[in-house]
Amino acid sequence: MVHQKVRDYFHTDYKPGERTLIRKIDFFILTFCCLSYFINYLDRSNLNNAYLSGMKEDLGFVGNQLNVINTCFTVGYVLGQVPSNLSLYYVKPRIWFPLMMLCWGGLTMVTASVHKPQSIMAIRFFQGIFEASTFVGTHYILGAWYTERELGKRSGIFTSSGLAGSMIGGFIQTGIHSSLNGRGGLAGWRWLFIIDGLLTIPVALYGFFFFPDTPSNTTAFYLTDDEKSLAIARVPVVEEHSPITLRFLKKVLLSWYWWGFVMLWVIAGETESFSSNGLLGLYLKSHPTTKYTVSQLNNYPTGVPAVGIVSTLFWATLTDFLNGKRYLVGYFIGIVGISTSIMILVASHNPTSSHSTTVTMVALYISGSVYACQATFFAWCNDSMRYEEHAFRAVVLAGMNLGNNAINAWWSIIFYGASYAPWFIRGMWAMIACCIALVIWTALLAYTDRRDRKKRELDEITGRLSITIESKEKE
Repeated sequence: MVHQKVRDYFHTDYKPGERTLIRKIDFFILTFCCLSYFINYLDRSNLNNAYLSGMKEDLGFVGNQLNVINTCFTVGYVLGQVPSNLSLYYVKPRIWFPLMMLCWGGLTMVTASVHKPQSIMAIRFFQGIFEASTFVGTHYILGAWYTERELGKRSGIFTSSGLAGSMIGGFIQTGIHSSLNGRGGLAGWRWLFIIDGLLTIPVALYGFFFFPDTPSNTTAFYLTDDEKSLAIARVPVVEEHSPITLRFLKKVLLSWYWWGFVMLWVIAGETESFSSNGLLGLYLKSHPTTKYTVSQLNNYPTGVPAVGIVSTLFWATLTDFLNGKRYLVGYFIGIVGISTSIMILVASHNPTSSHSTTVTMVALYISGSVYACQATFFAWCNDSMRYEEHAFRAVVLAGMNLGNNAINAWWSIIFYGASYAPWFIRGMWAMIACCIALVIWTALLAYTDRRDRKKRELDEITGRLSITIESKEKE
């Protein structure tokens, strides 16, 4: 039976021309989205890399100013979520995405000119607004083009591209620091922002000319008329209404989709706190006995997103294979978060031993595996809302990221401030609480989702029977 499932999974029966269509949209959608998210994460990770590579000393950082900068970014990111995704209802994605890229890329280059932490705070706030388009906007686009069976892997590949940016960012900073530090009178960390910003330009131009928008409004020259019709037929047809109405607002706020998936990501997003707040780099920089070099501070943390990439692709593929059982990842993450927190709490009791260092580093590397929840949970939302209005789905996807980042704006300061390094004791206990809450909420949401699907299937069967009875009565 398992052998048959594996064979069915890898040998899908496609309609005539469907395989060619999928190859085309895979290439043009995933190349642009993955490249943009890759550079997006280079931009996000370069702040921590620059901080570890001399920016802290050059600009006179004190206390938790690094966390305050991250909070400024998060506030802008939160404010931009829903407006950005709603903009895709009115502006074609091939225009909106590249425009936003050029804006945050330009601000990245401006960061190279700053002389005090407060300037970076202002820049990162506006960067957050523009970067809000990338993550949830892409998940909205993926849900518009791909079927439920195809979505998990594509979401996983997309999310992994961001982790690759975070991983490679450390190596890039190491290379820039060794080759460009002092060139033109600029410190290596300043060159990092200039180079990252320049990378956005060719990707934005590529998106403007080649991105296919959505099945309903695509004008892509590489798709035939038959392929455009097939793309529309592959996904459920839903009746669309303007999202700027009281009716739409009530529908969103009274739906279990909004509260269920937003709260899911509010909780699950905080289980990424070890990785997203760069705890491994801060641990190494504040190590109680060992002084690490700049190269080590940049290179050692790259293993965390590497673990995240493997975990993301594994769970995205597995949940596709298991017919969309995305909720399984919630249980996995709960176990990982509790286990790694306990490991670090135990290690903190003997901070100067080499065994303590080994345990802490292993725990922080393993914590990267929780990144699997990004792809699977957003794919879960896309799966569940497949029969809902596209604008409704876009708002819920944006709401997920909005809710999480609204919490993360202050959560990281309270529990993972740089001044709490190297052990972040209160953060460990916060992680344990989050993981317990995640397991409970995942179980409740999985039950609600299953009940809703069964009701929809029953309604479909009832509707078909009614049509059959009516047709026979006419005969």
